[in-house]
Amino acid sequence: MPSTTGPMLATYPKSINLDRAKLAAAVDALNDCAQACTACADACLSEDMVAELTKCIRTNLDCADICATTARVLSRHTGYDATISRTLLEACATACRSCGDECAAHADKHEHCRICAEACRACEQGCRDLLATIS
Repeated sequence: MPSTTGPMLATYPKSINLDRAKLAAAVDALNDCAQACTACADACLSEDMVAELTKCIRTNLDCADICATTARVLSRHTGYDATISRTLLEACATACRSCGDECAAHADKHEHCRICAEACRACEQGCRDLLATIS
C-alpha cells in the first residue's frame, strides 16, 4: 500500500515552510522506524536471551515513541513553529542513532534487530535531510 503522506501534504491548502518532498520522506521514515522499533522490542521480549536484550528493548521503545511523536508534530502545519520541529528532529536523529547502534550490536544473532537498525539509520538520515532545509 503506497504512503498517503505525500498526497495528504499536497492537499494542505496553505503554504508549508518546508520542502514537501523531504517532509513526506521524513514522516514516512519516522512512521516506518516507529513500527520497526515497536516490533523489534516485542521480538526481543520473545527471545530466550531476553535478559541480555534489556537495553535494546528500552532503546527500541524510546525510539518508537520519539519517532511517532515527531511524525505527528511534523504532520501539523497550522501555526508551525520551526524551533519545535528542529528540536524534535534533532532529538529523533539522536534516538535513531542510539537505537540503530544498539540493534546493530545484536544484528548477527537477531534478524529483527538487523531490520530495525536499518530503519533507524534511514530515519536518522531522513531527519537530518529535513533539518538541513529548516531555516
